[in-house]
Amino acid sequence: MKNNIIKLGIAAFGAFTLGACTDLTEHIYSDNTTDNFYNNESEVISAVLRPYTHSCAVFACQSRQNYWQLNELSADQLAWPVKGPHGYDDAKWIQFHYHTWTNMHASIEDAWNLFFMGLGFCNDAIQNLEDRTAESMNITEEQRAAYIAELRANRAYYYLGIMDLWGNAPIVTKVSDPEMPATNSRQEIFDFVESEMLEIMDDLPLLSQEEQNCGRFTRAAGYAMMATLYLNAEEWTGTARWADCIEYCDRLINGEGGGQNGAMQLDDDIYKPFSNTNSTDSRENILVLAYDYMASGIKCGWAGDMYHFNQRYIYGGTDNGNDGIVVIPSAYDMFEDNDLRKQDWMLIGPQYDYDTGEPVVGTSEYTGQPLVFVRDIKRYSEGDTITSTMYTGEENSGARFNKYNPGPLSDANYYGNDWVLYRLTEFYFDKAEALMRQNGGVATQEAVDLINACRQRAFSAEDWPNEMYTTATLTLDELLAERGREFIFEGKRRTDLIRFGKFLTESWWDHEPTTSEHLKLYPIPYDQVTLNPNLVQNEGY
Repeated sequence: MKNNIIKLGIAAFGAFTLGACTDLTEHIYSDNTTDNFYNNESEVISAVLRPYTHSCAVFACQSRQNYWQLNELSADQLAWPVKGPHGYDDAKWIQFHYHTWTNMHASIEDAWNLFFMGLGFCNDAIQNLEDRTAESMNITEEQRAAYIAELRANRAYYYLGIMDLWGNAPIVTKVSDPEMPATNSRQEIFDFVESEMLEIMDDLPLLSQEEQNCGRFTRAAGYAMMATLYLNAEEWTGTARWADCIEYCDRLINGEGGGQNGAMQLDDDIYKPFSNTNSTDSRENILVLAYDYMASGIKCGWAGDMYHFNQRYIYGGTDNGNDGIVVIPSAYDMFEDNDLRKQDWMLIGPQYDYDTGEPVVGTSEYTGQPLVFVRDIKRYSEGDTITSTMYTGEENSGARFNKYNPGPLSDANYYGNDWVLYRLTEFYFDKAEALMRQNGGVATQEAVDLINACRQRAFSAEDWPNEMYTTATLTLDELLAERGREFIFEGKRRTDLIRFGKFLTESWWDHEPTTSEHLKLYPIPYDQVTLNPNLVQNEGY
């Protein structure tokens, strides 16, 4: 049985929830408060696990306006175009694609609030564990230190996302102290995350299937955070840290942080990290948001954003969606036709009922007609001359998400997919990139070998000799393209584009370059700046 952090939920105690960094009022919803809680290990664990349940709203694609949406819908692979009468939604998705958001954008404010609420859960539990003796909580001092380290790592992970999206924000480590926190610089947040992780790293447990902790912060997850921090250090602080990035990638690749299902290694195919049995079958997943729908009734909610109105028939399941996010044509074309990732991580073409084999039919422009997902985002009824834009979609426009297949309802593991935050493949890519940047942007043989080890899984044995990279063909631009193919749908694309200098300068599908430097950061929401006079708005907003 996997460690299902979702179904554990929060125990009935008066946990402090921080709705935004400027709303620091404590609300008591139960007779059980922190004064009469934390009496045993069960109550302690419930407080330690609470931030994880919240992280599902912050980092996964699950119909929340969150980190995932801000990092994917502003980039060059995914979009939520208008399809007939559906999907305009106050133009918020269009603004992401065109880079025309403002400090009044509701999704940006929602994401900010989610992040600072998560910090509230972490800070509340850290304070309570620090203020109590291990004996009073009926745990050992070693357990107390490990739980505090886990919470501090979780808090640092939230700040990693905040630093990525906003750059400058308050560092808040105490509940209600201060009541009106001031803005810290991106450098200060970077230094905070680095110092926190270095201080608590050895108190984090090794990643272990036996301990059922792939869904919690382990030493392997800590190493992954450090590699991410140093990979982006030049963008985030102005000082490159390539050697430090390589050091932490090596720790993961060499298995120093532990391993899931035995020694950590790349999975032998492209399906295992995302399958509905990935909690037991994957050997490369490092940090996940854990789900077990058949046991808990709770699932990762990607269907709302990703699925068609009749999608449940395609999978033989229960969920339809809002017919929202699609793969844009230029991103779809980045995959070769013989690439298994193109064939299996996306849906395109005629769709058939899982149970009957009959065509699934449309519900809007193609009511009663076979549903056929197509590459282009255009109204075919208006002829071939119409331009494909964010405004011209139909219900079948665009290739669709299939990286996580929940299986049919009859599957004993239906919707058992853990949502992946870190997997070992990423650190093969990170190390290769760091090696190339140390080498003036030119691939070394070691860098080529790292990327080929990952890429080979996407091609048949017959095709592979013509698909492997060499030191001549693996340029930085090609590495960015391959990162896009490998990590599509994983919530990382905007960060990659910024690091490679492409976020503002490149065109893609219905997007022209937006060269204003301030767009590399999101604005601090208008309401937050208005309520808290100590906040400083990001330049350009």
